[in-house]
Amino acid sequence: MALTNFGTLTGDQLQAWSREFWKVARNNSFINQFAGTGSNAMVQRVTELTKNNKGTKANITLLADMAGDGITGDNTLEGNEEALRAFDISIELDQLRFANRMAGRLTDQKTVVNFREQSRDALAYAIADRCDQLAFLTLSGVAYTHKTNGALRATSSSAGHELVDLEFASDVSAPTNKRHLRADGTNIVTGDTTALVAGDTMQYRHIVELKAYAKDNYIRGIRAAGNDEVFHMFVTPQQMADLKLDSDFLANVRNAGVRGNQNGLFSGTSSLMVDGVMIHEFRHVFNTSGATTGASGNAGAAGYKWGAAANVVGARALFCGAQALAMADIGLAEVVEDTFDYGNQSGISIGKIFGLRKPKYNSDVSGSVQDFGVIAFDTAQ
Repeated sequence: MALTNFGTLTGDQLQAWSREFWKVARNNSFINQFAGTGSNAMVQRVTELTKNNKGTKANITLLADMAGDGITGDNTLEGNEEALRAFDISIELDQLRFANRMAGRLTDQKTVVNFREQSRDALAYAIADRCDQLAFLTLSGVAYTHKTNGALRATSSSAGHELVDLEFASDVSAPTNKRHLRADGTNIVTGDTTALVAGDTMQYRHIVELKAYAKDNYIRGIRAAGNDEVFHMFVTPQQMADLKLDSDFLANVRNAGVRGNQNGLFSGTSSLMVDGVMIHEFRHVFNTSGATTGASGNAGAAGYKWGAAANVVGARALFCGAQALAMADIGLAEVVEDTFDYGNQSGISIGKIFGLRKPKYNSDVSGSVQDFGVIAFDTAQ
């Protein structure tokens, strides 16, 4: 039986393994399902770098609508051209790495080949999972010091051991004022999370109102078949449960979907189409189930639950249109195998260079800088 030794692989063979790894990582990643290289994607992936006076970064350009009304009749157009208004978004790049090391030849002699296979799967899942967490924290405007369940991450005295050390961590920004809404009974209103009460759970009418709000505020949907606009909404499993217990939502999905056991309600799917909005259930949608229960003095503080007394478990649903998130995806994953202790131990590491940023632009509707393609909608759960 021939054993694979990465140390003897050619550059082409190692690159093929890197491609296979990143294919596995992308397949494991939830957020990558919504990524594309054009402006008609919810997550716009940038794969090329642009040089500027601060170095090499990834960039995307947001193009605002023309504001003028044109020139009528035979009046002179020359000299009255309208300048296009573009907003360039720079994405900082950084590298995230993971590694595994086996105990030694004696301990692992019977599983050395399986070690490589299992390590690849574990490493692929780890980096895909962290990319998902970072993407949803970025969209939610929550610092990387948090976990997606609202708990604070463990801190380290060593540099580079925390996600907040990533170069693009400082670009995470809270939802802008016209892109941050919350449930208030059956209504949607602006306001912070301290006003939430336990009864402000997700309802069907919130989805309808969010879609109308998005269109009124010129948030562009994703063009689908028939030139219809489709939006994506991400909810926690508990928010999805609240929706499925809402009679209006239940009636809409039951009657609009196919009959029989293929209906999404009966087949147990985690995604449902409602009124031109795809509702996706995902565990990394930000919530405060893992945050600390406090008192009135802790309301709004980092790491605490929501509500006036910091005791309401809340969740931040994300209502997304086109270009809600920008992601720099530069090159293949770097795969390195090394040996330690005179070749007695083997280890495999994976590194990936990427970056994330939530695009903003100067909105003509609100007259201020706003998040481009995402609305944060806070509810109790």
